Amino acid sequence: MKTFKFTLAILSLLSISQFSFAQEKTVTVGGAPMYPSKNIIENAVNSKDHTTLVAAVKAAGLVETLSGPGPFTVFAPTNKAFDKLPKGTVETLVKPENKETLTKILTYHVVPGKMSAADLMKAIMDGGGKATLKTASGGTLTAMMKGKKIELMDAKGGTSTVTIADVNQSNGVIHVIDTVLMP
Repeated sequence: MKTFKFTLAILSLLSISQFSFAQEKTVTVGGAPMYPSKNIIENAVNSKDHTTLVAAVKAAGLVETLSGPGPFTVFAPTNKAFDKLPKGTVETLVKPENKETLTKILTYHVVPGKMSAADLMKAIMDGGGKATLKTASGGTLTAMMKGKKIELMDAKGGTSTVTIADVNQSNGVIHVIDTVLMP
């Protein structure tokens, strides 16, 4: 009888865990579901809107880092964001001799720790309308509100808007942005 109850308990737990995985809350980015149980790289490679970013991350040798435990907050520019750069910029940056520059630009889009949109908005309100974010490259981004959207200003005064917020990952969160930020 004890064995039967134990087996039944194990089967119940397995059913519950399978049910919760099946019910995992995803956000669709670039036509693909982003699973909170997967890491940043495992999800990003499936987004049709982030093929340029993924290629750049590979060229910079950051795949292992962004697959690591984190947590990270990644402001992920779309392919259209990269298309706004002057013609030939991406092709030049992914060359091996430009790896250091590419790495600096990409890590400028990463903030150590996990900051949800609510966390960012709270920091902006606490900062009187602006929040300074320290990036993994050592630079700073300024976060502010533009209507109901979060906007980021880079070191050169360029701005980017968060178009999809709170894409949760096992090792942090991604916020999709519409412009590449420059250190």
